[in-house]
Amino acid sequence: MTPKCQIVVVGGGAGGLELVRKLGARYGRRRHDIILVEKNRTHIWKPLLHEVAAGSLDANLDEVGYRSHCHRWGYRFFCGTFAGIDRSAREVIIAPLRDEDGSELIGEHRIRYDHLVLALGAVSNDFGTPGVARYALTLDDRASADRFRHKLLNHCLRVSRAMRADPAVDAYVRIVVVGGGATGVELAAELYNAAAALRHYGLEVFDESRLEVTLIEAGPRILPALPKQLADAARVELEALGVRILTDVRVVESTAHAIVTGTGERIEADLQVWAAGVRGAIPGDMDGLELGRSNQLVVRPTLQTSRDDRIFAIGDCCLFVPEGSDRPVPPRAQAAHQMASVVLDNLARAQKGKTLRPFVYRDHGSLVSLSRFSTVGSLMGNLIGGRMAIEGRLARFVYKSLYRMHVVAVHGWLKGIMLLAVGRVNAIIRPRLKLH
Repeated sequence: MTPKCQIVVVGGGAGGLELVRKLGARYGRRRHDIILVEKNRTHIWKPLLHEVAAGSLDANLDEVGYRSHCHRWGYRFFCGTFAGIDRSAREVIIAPLRDEDGSELIGEHRIRYDHLVLALGAVSNDFGTPGVARYALTLDDRASADRFRHKLLNHCLRVSRAMRADPAVDAYVRIVVVGGGATGVELAAELYNAAAALRHYGLEVFDESRLEVTLIEAGPRILPALPKQLADAARVELEALGVRILTDVRVVESTAHAIVTGTGERIEADLQVWAAGVRGAIPGDMDGLELGRSNQLVVRPTLQTSRDDRIFAIGDCCLFVPEGSDRPVPPRAQAAHQMASVVLDNLARAQKGKTLRPFVYRDHGSLVSLSRFSTVGSLMGNLIGGRMAIEGRLARFVYKSLYRMHVVAVHGWLKGIMLLAVGRVNAIIRPRLKLH
């Protein structure tokens, strides 16, 4: 009996989950064994994490359980932490699985592959800044977003109780967000949206006026991916909410209760969020695969890694520089989606001995949501030079459409549309905030 072709995908983010769904739908289990390796048990779309962190979104309603998803779409899910590759044996190395008390449940083991796709994503890059790893929070995954929300609610409760005990007390929740890209800007706006609703959920004397949010950007302006006029419009909106914005300011240290800038200013903070950059979430042992400056896997135009034809990389963990450009494809959900489609086709071509097709990135623009207050962005990207600037209701509609497209990509049209309809009902009947 001919052995099954074993395709292993490591990483269940936007690109990896879409890819295994389509592989399972195309091949099924008869002649192929499609395996997803992921350390988490559920998936949530990473661009939504700032809403999870602020409490505006209940991740339990939007997350995707890998075990039920794999049963529906014909692939296997293996819950484990990727530890490395043995290229000569064509095996993926999985770290031991441990219980909460540290006891070993499953020892280190290996999974064979005929073709391997690495979709490991990215994590925050603190650039070695002293104290950041210890004192600052990130929004890299569901767990980190939940951790921020719990700490935020605790500080809001502290301020509310202090003011209730003594109305003369002038107390605030001080939050410093480092990084003026989409994540930092969206979180800053979402915090004010959430704070405005807290008075309806037991914190009667707390509202958005009790927030002191500082947004620090090392570059000359926030939102460098957007046209200047849109970035300026976003800045005006944030400052109207009460956000203090510092540009051309570098963070040199994080301490237990403050951020220290290159100018010597010490900004007091109850919560610190680092959103200033990303690097590939690549473990130490990649068995000789080529890595770029930001710990990303270097890939060829076919999205095969530069030193191994059987290994592909997609999404934030790969470094792809389009021909004729000196800039790599940015770490965006749209790039992961496009890469997943190309690798799906190239895996089929590789099995048939056909020439693989090159990846061509199509920039459809950037959108940034300032919660319920505003949405700004540019559409079409490299198709018309990124000059189609949009704001307001149209931008908000397009922004929400990106999530709808993700849901359909992960679940298919029928179930995707049904889930979106259920989501609309939940938005009406569920509380505005998740407070636990």
